[in-house]
Amino acid sequence: AFNPLPSTKVPVINALGQVVAENITSKIKVPPFQNSAMDGYAITSNSCIKASSKNPTTLSVTATIGAGQIPNKNVSPTTAIRIMTGAQIPNGADAVVPFEDTNETELLSNNLPLTKIKIYKKVISGQYVRPAGEDISLGQLIVSKGTIVNPPIIGLLSSVGIKSISVTKRPTVAVISTGSELVAPGSRLSKSKVYDSNQFAISAYVKSCGGIPKLLGIAKDDIEDISSKIKQGLDADMIITSAGVSKGDYDLVKKVLSDFGNIHFWSVQMKPAKPIAFGIINRKNQPPVPLLGLPGNPVSALIGFHKFGKPAIYKMMNKPIATKQNIVAILEDAIINKDNRRIFARVLVYRKNNQYFAKLAGKQGSNLMSTVVNANGLATCPETSLRMMPGEKISVEIFDWSDIN
Repeated sequence: AFNPLPSTKVPVINALGQVVAENITSKIKVPPFQNSAMDGYAITSNSCIKASSKNPTTLSVTATIGAGQIPNKNVSPTTAIRIMTGAQIPNGADAVVPFEDTNETELLSNNLPLTKIKIYKKVISGQYVRPAGEDISLGQLIVSKGTIVNPPIIGLLSSVGIKSISVTKRPTVAVISTGSELVAPGSRLSKSKVYDSNQFAISAYVKSCGGIPKLLGIAKDDIEDISSKIKQGLDADMIITSAGVSKGDYDLVKKVLSDFGNIHFWSVQMKPAKPIAFGIINRKNQPPVPLLGLPGNPVSALIGFHKFGKPAIYKMMNKPIATKQNIVAILEDAIINKDNRRIFARVLVYRKNNQYFAKLAGKQGSNLMSTVVNANGLATCPETSLRMMPGEKISVEIFDWSDIN
Protein backbone atom coordinates (compact mmCIF):
# COMPACT_ATOMS: atom_id res chain seq x y z
CA ALA A 1 0.00 0.00 0.00
CA PHE A 2 3.02 2.28 0.24
CA ASN A 3 5.27 3.83 -2.40
CA PRO A 4 8.29 6.15 -2.28
CA LEU A 5 7.31 9.80 -2.04
CA PRO A 6 8.39 12.34 -4.66
CA SER A 7 11.70 14.18 -4.37
CA THR A 8 12.20 17.64 -2.97
CA LYS A 9 15.09 20.11 -2.74
CA VAL A 10 16.39 20.68 0.79
CA PRO A 11 19.43 22.38 2.36
CA VAL A 12 22.26 19.90 2.80
CA ILE A 13 22.28 20.45 6.58
CA ASN A 14 18.62 19.32 6.73
CA ALA A 15 19.07 16.20 4.59
CA LEU A 16 20.46 13.93 7.33
CA GLY A 17 18.91 10.46 7.06
CA GLN A 18 17.19 11.15 3.74
CA VAL A 19 17.75 9.32 0.46
CA VAL A 20 19.52 11.17 -2.36
CA ALA A 21 17.23 11.36 -5.41
CA GLU A 22 19.85 11.99 -8.12
CA ASN A 23 23.53 11.44 -8.84
CA ILE A 24 25.67 14.33 -7.59
CA THR A 25 28.95 15.32 -9.26
CA SER A 26 31.53 17.88 -8.21
CA LYS A 27 31.89 21.13 -10.11
CA ILE A 28 35.28 21.83 -8.55
CA LYS A 29 38.49 20.10 -7.56
CA VAL A 30 39.17 19.42 -3.87
CA PRO A 31 41.51 20.87 -2.93
CA PRO A 32 41.12 23.49 -5.66
CA PHE A 33 44.86 24.30 -5.64
CA GLN A 34 48.13 22.86 -4.39
CA ASN A 35 48.46 23.59 -0.69
CA SER A 36 50.75 22.88 2.20
CA ALA A 37 50.16 19.91 4.49
CA MET A 38 52.43 21.41 7.18
CA ASP A 39 53.50 24.66 8.76
CA GLY A 40 56.96 25.27 7.32
CA TYR A 41 58.82 26.68 4.32
CA ALA A 42 57.93 26.31 0.64
CA ILE A 43 61.09 25.66 -1.34
CA THR A 44 62.52 24.20 -4.53
CA SER A 45 63.58 20.67 -3.60
CA ASN A 46 66.69 20.81 -5.81
CA SER A 47 68.10 23.51 -3.55
CA CYS A 48 68.29 21.08 -0.62
CA ILE A 49 69.52 17.88 -2.22
CA LYS A 50 72.63 17.85 0.01
CA ALA A 51 71.13 19.41 3.14
CA SER A 52 71.98 17.67 6.44
CA SER A 53 72.33 18.47 10.12
CA LYS A 54 76.09 18.89 9.65
CA ASN A 55 75.83 20.68 6.32
CA PRO A 56 72.58 22.70 6.29
CA THR A 57 71.34 24.64 3.28
CA THR A 58 70.68 28.34 3.95
CA LEU A 59 67.90 30.11 2.03
CA SER A 60 66.62 33.69 2.07
CA VAL A 61 63.05 34.05 3.35
CA THR A 62 61.16 36.45 1.08
CA ALA A 63 57.56 36.27 2.38
CA THR A 64 55.03 34.56 4.64
CA ILE A 65 51.78 33.03 3.33
CA GLY A 66 48.84 32.22 5.56
CA ALA A 67 45.84 30.05 4.68
CA GLY A 68 43.47 31.98 2.45
CA GLN A 69 46.17 34.32 1.13
CA ILE A 70 47.30 34.45 -2.50
CA PRO A 71 51.09 34.15 -2.98
CA ASN A 72 52.54 37.27 -4.59
CA LYS A 73 56.15 36.08 -4.85
CA ASN A 74 57.83 33.14 -6.56
CA VAL A 75 60.32 30.72 -5.04
CA SER A 76 63.81 30.40 -6.58
CA PRO A 77 66.65 27.94 -5.86
CA THR A 78 68.07 30.38 -3.28
CA THR A 79 64.84 31.47 -1.56
CA ALA A 80 62.07 30.12 0.63
CA ILE A 81 58.61 31.37 1.58
CA ARG A 82 57.27 30.74 5.08
CA ILE A 83 53.93 28.94 4.70
CA MET A 84 51.08 27.77 6.93
CA THR A 85 49.01 24.56 6.65
CA GLY A 86 46.38 24.87 3.93
CA ALA A 87 48.02 27.85 2.24
CA GLN A 88 48.51 27.82 -1.53
CA ILE A 89 51.91 26.64 -2.75
CA PRO A 90 53.69 29.57 -4.49
CA ASN A 91 55.07 29.31 -8.01
CA GLY A 92 58.52 27.74 -8.18
CA ALA A 93 58.07 25.64 -5.03
CA ASP A 94 57.61 21.88 -5.19
CA ALA A 95 58.12 20.92 -1.54
CA VAL A 96 57.54 22.08 2.03
CA VAL A 97 60.06 21.78 4.86
CA PRO A 98 58.42 21.56 8.33
CA PHE A 99 59.52 24.10 10.94
CA GLU A 100 61.12 21.34 13.02
CA ASP A 101 63.58 20.57 10.20
CA THR A 102 64.86 24.15 10.27
CA ASN A 103 66.46 26.52 12.76
CA GLU A 104 63.30 28.66 13.11
CA THR A 105 62.80 27.83 16.81
CA GLU A 106 66.39 28.84 17.57
CA LEU A 107 66.00 32.15 15.70
CA LEU A 108 62.73 33.04 17.42
CA SER A 109 64.02 32.15 20.90
CA ASN A 110 66.94 34.54 20.32
CA ASN A 111 64.65 37.26 18.94
CA LEU A 112 66.39 37.09 15.58
CA PRO A 113 64.56 37.95 12.33
CA LEU A 114 63.42 35.20 10.00
CA THR A 115 65.27 36.60 7.02
CA LYS A 116 67.43 33.52 6.43
CA ILE A 117 66.59 29.95 7.33
CA LYS A 118 68.74 26.83 7.60
CA ILE A 119 67.40 23.51 6.26
CA TYR A 120 68.77 20.47 8.11
CA LYS A 121 67.31 17.62 6.03
CA LYS A 122 67.32 16.52 2.41
CA VAL A 123 64.03 17.43 0.73
CA ILE A 124 62.11 15.31 -1.80
CA SER A 125 59.96 16.84 -4.54
CA GLY A 126 56.28 16.79 -3.53
CA GLN A 127 57.08 16.55 0.17
CA TYR A 128 54.10 17.85 2.26
CA VAL A 129 52.39 19.23 -0.83
CA ARG A 130 48.73 18.36 -1.34
CA PRO A 131 48.00 18.24 -5.09
CA ALA A 132 44.97 20.00 -6.54
CA GLY A 133 42.14 17.49 -6.89
CA GLU A 134 43.84 14.96 -4.61
CA ASP A 135 40.54 14.26 -2.82
CA ILE A 136 37.96 15.03 -5.52
CA SER A 137 38.45 15.66 -9.22
CA LEU A 138 36.38 17.96 -11.43
CA GLY A 139 33.22 16.18 -12.61
CA GLN A 140 33.69 13.24 -10.25
CA LEU A 141 30.59 11.37 -9.01
CA ILE A 142 30.65 11.99 -5.28
CA VAL A 143 27.21 10.78 -4.11
CA SER A 144 25.08 8.23 -5.96
CA LYS A 145 21.31 8.23 -6.23
CA GLY A 146 19.82 6.11 -3.44
CA THR A 147 22.53 6.98 -0.89
CA ILE A 148 21.34 7.72 2.64
CA VAL A 149 22.78 11.06 3.79
CA ASN A 150 25.04 10.81 6.85
CA PRO A 151 27.33 13.37 8.55
CA PRO A 152 30.43 12.60 6.38
CA ILE A 153 28.32 13.02 3.22
CA ILE A 154 27.10 16.39 4.49
CA GLY A 155 30.74 17.36 4.96
CA LEU A 156 31.67 16.07 1.50
CA LEU A 157 28.85 17.98 -0.22
CA SER A 158 29.74 21.13 1.68
CA SER A 159 33.40 20.78 0.68
CA VAL A 160 32.45 21.13 -2.98
CA GLY A 161 30.18 24.10 -2.32
CA ILE A 162 26.81 22.36 -2.63
CA LYS A 163 24.16 24.11 -0.54
CA SER A 164 21.06 22.04 -1.33
CA ILE A 165 20.27 18.62 -2.84
CA SER A 166 17.31 16.64 -4.15
CA VAL A 167 16.12 13.92 -1.77
CA THR A 168 13.04 11.77 -1.29
CA LYS A 169 10.56 13.64 0.89
CA ARG A 170 10.12 12.83 4.54
CA PRO A 171 6.62 11.45 5.13
CA THR A 172 4.29 13.40 7.37
CA VAL A 173 2.55 11.03 9.78
CA ALA A 174 -0.58 12.14 11.64
CA VAL A 175 -0.71 10.58 15.11
CA ILE A 176 -3.97 10.30 17.07
CA SER A 177 -4.64 8.77 20.48
CA THR A 178 -8.18 7.64 21.19
CA GLY A 179 -9.88 7.07 24.51
CA SER A 180 -12.13 9.13 26.80
CA GLU A 181 -9.95 8.12 29.74
CA LEU A 182 -6.88 9.93 28.34
CA VAL A 183 -5.55 13.33 29.36
CA ALA A 184 -2.44 15.13 28.10
CA PRO A 185 0.75 15.02 30.21
CA GLY A 186 0.91 18.12 32.38
CA SER A 187 -2.85 18.18 32.93
CA ARG A 188 -4.48 17.52 36.27
CA LEU A 189 -5.07 13.78 36.67
CA SER A 190 -8.59 13.26 37.98
CA LYS A 191 -10.15 9.96 39.03
CA SER A 192 -10.60 7.34 36.29
CA LYS A 193 -8.19 9.20 33.97
CA VAL A 194 -4.71 8.22 32.76
CA TYR A 195 -2.01 10.15 30.94
CA ASP A 196 -1.66 9.67 27.20
CA SER A 197 1.74 8.17 26.37
CA ASN A 198 1.09 6.54 22.99
CA GLN A 199 0.83 9.76 21.00
CA PHE A 200 4.24 10.90 22.20
CA ALA A 201 6.01 7.53 22.04
CA ILE A 202 4.75 6.83 18.53
CA SER A 203 5.56 10.39 17.37
CA ALA A 204 9.10 10.00 18.72
CA TYR A 205 9.42 6.69 16.89
CA VAL A 206 8.16 8.31 13.66
CA LYS A 207 10.80 11.02 14.06
CA SER A 208 13.56 8.49 14.75
CA CYS A 209 12.68 6.75 11.46
CA GLY A 210 13.03 10.03 9.56
CA GLY A 211 9.35 10.95 9.35
CA ILE A 212 7.64 14.15 10.47
CA PRO A 213 5.06 13.52 13.19
CA LYS A 214 1.90 15.59 13.23
CA LEU A 215 0.38 15.31 16.69
CA LEU A 216 -3.41 15.67 16.48
CA GLY A 217 -4.19 15.11 20.14
CA ILE A 218 -6.72 12.87 21.84
CA ALA A 219 -10.03 11.76 20.35
CA LYS A 220 -12.77 10.73 22.77
CA ASP A 221 -14.64 7.47 22.35
CA ASP A 222 -17.08 9.14 20.06
CA ILE A 223 -17.69 8.59 16.35
CA GLU A 224 -17.81 12.31 15.56
CA ASP A 225 -14.66 13.15 17.52
CA ILE A 226 -12.65 10.31 15.95
CA SER A 227 -13.95 11.28 12.50
CA SER A 228 -12.98 14.90 13.08
CA LYS A 229 -9.43 13.97 14.10
CA ILE A 230 -9.00 11.67 11.09
CA LYS A 231 -10.20 14.46 8.78
CA GLN A 232 -7.50 16.71 10.28
CA GLY A 233 -4.91 14.11 9.26
CA LEU A 234 -6.01 13.71 5.65
CA ASP A 235 -3.21 15.97 4.42
CA ALA A 236 -0.61 13.57 5.88
CA ASP A 237 1.10 10.69 4.08
CA MET A 238 -0.07 8.22 6.72
CA ILE A 239 -2.39 8.30 9.73
CA ILE A 240 -1.63 6.32 12.87
CA THR A 241 -4.20 5.84 15.62
CA SER A 242 -3.83 4.02 18.91
CA ALA A 243 -6.69 2.14 20.63
CA GLY A 244 -10.18 1.69 19.33
CA VAL A 245 -9.39 -1.35 17.17
CA SER A 246 -10.32 -4.21 19.52
CA LYS A 247 -13.73 -5.79 20.20
CA GLY A 248 -15.08 -3.52 22.94
CA ASP A 249 -18.19 -1.34 22.80
CA TYR A 250 -16.03 1.79 22.51
CA ASP A 251 -13.53 0.48 19.96
CA LEU A 252 -14.74 2.76 17.19
CA VAL A 253 -11.70 3.31 14.94
CA LYS A 254 -12.60 0.31 12.79
CA LYS A 255 -16.13 1.70 12.35
CA VAL A 256 -14.82 5.11 11.29
CA LEU A 257 -12.22 3.47 9.03
CA SER A 258 -14.99 1.53 7.30
CA ASP A 259 -17.01 4.74 6.84
CA PHE A 260 -14.07 6.62 5.31
CA GLY A 261 -12.61 3.83 3.18
CA ASN A 262 -11.74 0.15 3.38
CA ILE A 263 -10.26 -2.10 6.04
CA HIS A 264 -7.57 -4.32 4.50
CA PHE A 265 -6.95 -6.41 7.61
CA TRP A 266 -7.72 -6.46 11.30
CA SER A 267 -6.07 -8.73 13.86
CA VAL A 268 -2.63 -10.28 13.44
CA GLN A 269 -1.41 -13.59 14.84
CA MET A 270 1.18 -11.99 17.12
CA LYS A 271 1.62 -11.13 20.78
CA PRO A 272 1.66 -8.35 21.82
CA ALA A 273 -0.22 -6.19 19.25
CA LYS A 274 -2.82 -8.67 17.99
CA PRO A 275 -5.59 -6.05 17.41
CA ILE A 276 -3.89 -4.12 14.61
CA ALA A 277 -6.06 -2.64 11.87
CA PHE A 278 -4.94 -1.37 8.50
CA GLY A 279 -6.97 0.33 5.83
CA ILE A 280 -7.17 3.08 3.26
CA ILE A 281 -8.91 6.43 3.77
CA ASN A 282 -10.38 7.89 0.59
CA ARG A 283 -9.92 11.57 -0.36
CA LYS A 284 -11.68 13.62 -3.00
CA ASN A 285 -9.57 14.15 -6.12
CA GLN A 286 -6.44 12.94 -4.30
CA PRO A 287 -4.74 9.61 -3.69
CA PRO A 288 -6.00 7.72 -0.62
CA VAL A 289 -4.21 7.88 2.74
CA PRO A 290 -3.13 4.67 4.52
CA LEU A 291 -4.25 4.33 8.15
CA LEU A 292 -2.51 2.08 10.66
CA GLY A 293 -4.65 1.42 13.73
CA LEU A 294 -2.43 0.35 16.62
CA PRO A 295 -3.65 -1.23 19.86
CA GLY A 296 -4.15 0.97 22.92
CA ASN A 297 -1.87 -0.82 25.36
CA PRO A 298 1.43 1.08 25.19
CA VAL A 299 3.69 -1.95 24.69
CA SER A 300 1.42 -3.29 21.95
CA ALA A 301 1.39 0.11 20.27
CA LEU A 302 5.19 0.30 20.16
CA ILE A 303 5.71 -3.29 19.03
CA GLY A 304 3.00 -2.85 16.41
CA PHE A 305 4.66 0.29 15.11
CA HIS A 306 8.07 -1.41 15.08
CA LYS A 307 6.76 -4.28 12.96
CA PHE A 308 4.40 -2.34 10.66
CA GLY A 309 4.82 1.44 10.90
CA LYS A 310 8.61 1.58 10.66
CA PRO A 311 8.84 -0.44 7.42
CA ALA A 312 6.06 1.71 5.91
CA ILE A 313 7.98 4.93 6.68
CA TYR A 314 11.17 3.46 5.28
CA LYS A 315 9.34 2.52 2.08
CA MET A 316 7.95 6.05 1.71
CA MET A 317 11.44 7.51 2.23
CA ASN A 318 12.85 5.08 -0.36
CA LYS A 319 15.11 3.62 2.31
CA PRO A 320 15.99 -0.06 2.25
CA ILE A 321 14.13 -1.86 5.00
CA ALA A 322 16.71 -2.27 7.74
CA THR A 323 18.09 -5.79 7.90
CA LYS A 324 17.04 -7.36 11.16
CA GLN A 325 20.02 -7.74 13.46
CA ASN A 326 19.13 -11.19 14.79
CA ILE A 327 21.34 -13.23 17.05
CA VAL A 328 20.90 -16.61 18.66
CA ALA A 329 20.84 -16.51 22.46
CA ILE A 330 20.33 -19.01 25.28
CA LEU A 331 16.98 -18.38 26.94
CA GLU A 332 17.03 -17.99 30.73
CA ASP A 333 13.28 -17.82 31.39
CA ALA A 334 10.36 -19.86 30.10
CA ILE A 335 8.06 -18.40 27.43
CA ILE A 336 4.60 -19.98 27.41
CA ASN A 337 2.55 -19.69 24.23
CA LYS A 338 -1.10 -20.19 25.21
CA ASP A 339 -2.87 -19.29 21.98
CA ASN A 340 -0.53 -20.14 19.10
CA ARG A 341 0.55 -16.60 18.31
CA ARG A 342 4.03 -15.44 17.38
CA ILE A 343 5.34 -14.01 20.63
CA PHE A 344 7.75 -11.09 20.67
CA ALA A 345 9.14 -11.17 24.20
CA ARG A 346 11.00 -8.17 25.59
CA VAL A 347 14.38 -9.47 26.73
CA LEU A 348 17.65 -8.20 28.08
CA VAL A 349 20.55 -9.74 26.16
CA TYR A 350 24.02 -9.98 27.61
CA ARG A 351 27.21 -11.76 26.60
CA LYS A 352 29.20 -14.20 28.70
CA ASN A 353 32.05 -16.48 27.61
CA ASN A 354 31.46 -15.54 23.95
CA GLN A 355 27.82 -16.65 24.18
CA TYR A 356 24.65 -14.53 24.17
CA PHE A 357 22.06 -15.02 26.89
CA ALA A 358 18.52 -13.60 26.99
CA LYS A 359 16.41 -13.08 30.07
CA LEU A 360 12.94 -11.59 30.20
CA ALA A 361 13.01 -7.85 30.93
CA GLY A 362 10.16 -8.30 33.42
CA LYS A 363 6.55 -9.36 33.29
CA GLN A 364 5.29 -9.44 29.71
CA GLY A 365 1.95 -7.68 30.15
CA SER A 366 1.17 -5.34 27.23
CA ASN A 367 0.56 -2.47 29.65
CA LEU A 368 4.03 -2.63 31.24
CA MET A 369 6.00 0.07 29.43
CA SER A 370 9.00 -0.25 31.74
CA THR A 371 9.80 -3.65 30.23
CA VAL A 372 10.37 -2.01 26.84
CA VAL A 373 12.70 0.53 28.42
CA ASN A 374 14.63 -2.23 30.22
CA ALA A 375 14.89 -4.47 27.14
CA ASN A 376 17.45 -4.37 24.35
CA GLY A 377 15.87 -6.96 22.09
CA LEU A 378 12.81 -8.92 21.04
CA ALA A 379 12.99 -12.71 21.37
CA THR A 380 10.73 -14.62 18.97
CA CYS A 381 8.76 -17.63 20.09
CA PRO A 382 7.23 -19.09 16.90
CA GLU A 383 3.47 -19.56 16.67
CA THR A 384 4.14 -23.29 16.23
CA SER A 385 5.80 -23.64 19.67
CA LEU A 386 3.67 -24.16 22.77
CA ARG A 387 6.53 -23.14 25.03
CA MET A 388 10.24 -22.40 25.07
CA MET A 389 12.15 -23.44 28.16
CA PRO A 390 15.30 -22.17 29.90
CA GLY A 391 18.42 -23.43 28.16
CA GLU A 392 16.86 -23.46 24.69
CA LYS A 393 18.29 -21.37 21.90
CA ILE A 394 16.08 -18.50 20.72
CA SER A 395 16.28 -15.92 17.93
CA VAL A 396 16.53 -12.33 19.20
CA GLU A 397 16.18 -9.13 17.20
CA ILE A 398 18.57 -6.63 18.79
CA PHE A 399 17.46 -3.00 18.81
CA ASP A 400 20.02 -1.61 21.23
CA TRP A 401 23.63 -2.79 21.15
CA SER A 402 24.87 -0.12 23.55
CA ASP A 403 24.91 -2.34 26.65
CA ILE A 404 25.93 -5.62 25.02
CA ASN A 405 29.66 -6.21 25.35
